[in-house]
Amino acid sequence: MVEKMSIWSLVVNASVVVQIVMLILLAASVTSWVMIFQRQAVLRKARRALADFEELFWSGVDLGQLFRDVSQSPNSESGAENIFRAGIKEFTRLNQQPGVDPDAVMDGVQRSMRVALAREEEKLEQHLPFLATVGSTSPYIGLFGTVWGIMNSFRGLANVHQATLASVAPGISEALVATAIGLFAAIPAVIAYNRYSARTEWMMSNYETFADEFSSILHRRVHAAG
Repeated sequence: MVEKMSIWSLVVNASVVVQIVMLILLAASVTSWVMIFQRQAVLRKARRALADFEELFWSGVDLGQLFRDVSQSPNSESGAENIFRAGIKEFTRLNQQPGVDPDAVMDGVQRSMRVALAREEEKLEQHLPFLATVGSTSPYIGLFGTVWGIMNSFRGLANVHQATLASVAPGISEALVATAIGLFAAIPAVIAYNRYSARTEWMMSNYETFADEFSSILHRRVHAAG
C-alpha cells in the first residue's frame, strides 16, 4: 500500500538545500505581504489627505492663514500640504528681502517645491523595489530548489536496482513544492508592485499639478506686488 504524501511531510523530508530555499521563499512572502498591507494604508491615507487639503486650498481661504493653520498642526501624510508649506515658506522668506527680483523669488519657490515633490515620491515608492525583487526572483529561487530536488532524486536511482515511480515521486514532489512556494511568493508581489506603482504615478501627477497651480498663484502675486 502506497503511503499518502502530505505537503508537510514533503517539506520535512526534503533535502537541506530545498528546505533552505523554501525558508527563504516563505520569509520573502511574509515580508512582502507585510509591505503590501503597509503600502495600501499609506497610499489610502495619502489620497484622502490630498483630497482634503485641495478642498481646503481651493475654498478661498487666505494663503497666509492657511499656512499658519497647517504649521500649527502639520499632517506629514499630506503630500500636497508638505509641498504647499515648502513653497510658501520659501516665497515668504525671499519676498521679504529687499530688492529681490520676482523671477528669482519664483525660481527659489519652484526649487523648494521640487525638493518637496522628490521627498513625497520617495515616501510613496518606499518598499516597491523590494516587491519588484521578490516578484522577479522568487520563481527562479523556487526553480533552483526544483532542479536540486530532481537532481537528488535521479542520483538516488543509482543505488536502486529497479526504478519505480514510488522511488522518485518523493524527490520530484518536494521539488515541485519549492516551485509552488516560489510562485506563491512572486504572484502577489508582482500584482501589488504594478498596482501601487500605478497609484504612485497617479499621486505624483496630482502633486505636480497642484505644485504648478500653486506656483501660478504665487507668480501672479509676486509680479502684482512688483
